Amino acid sequence: MSRRLFQTERNAGLLIEVLRSLVAEHKFRLLDFVIMPNHIHLLMELDGEMTIEKAMQLVKGRFSYRLKHEFGFQSEIWQRGFSEVQITDEQGIVKSREYIRQNPVKAGLAQNVDEYPFCFGFLALQKAASATKNVVLQGLKPN
Repeated sequence: MSRRLFQTERNAGLLIEVLRSLVAEHKFRLLDFVIMPNHIHLLMELDGEMTIEKAMQLVKGRFSYRLKHEFGFQSEIWQRGFSEVQITDEQGIVKSREYIRQNPVKAGLAQNVDEYPFCFGFLALQKAASATKNVVLQGLKPN
């Protein structure tokens, strides 16, 4: 995809919602991701019944449907096909995660890997910070 469809917070946020919904429906496990302005990287774990083609059809289809119906987007959204790399060992997962994490830094979109808002790492940090804040707040009692 050459257009910068995901440069807006609205579109990137919608894609994150789609990914969360598919994970919640147990369609696949999402180990890592980054949403760049003009492409995405997903590190997924699939069970025996889910193929990569079906998983990508779910991601692309659900995002396209929601973007068109919720925001009236009428242009073509996705390029045909996708690139895939099958990972067969833990070292491959580690290398892929690092590649995904470094993508926004290499593109000049962030100074470090934890400050880019449209990636797994950033959202995990936000969730952890929120959980810590809730624990502290729950521990406070009025006089």
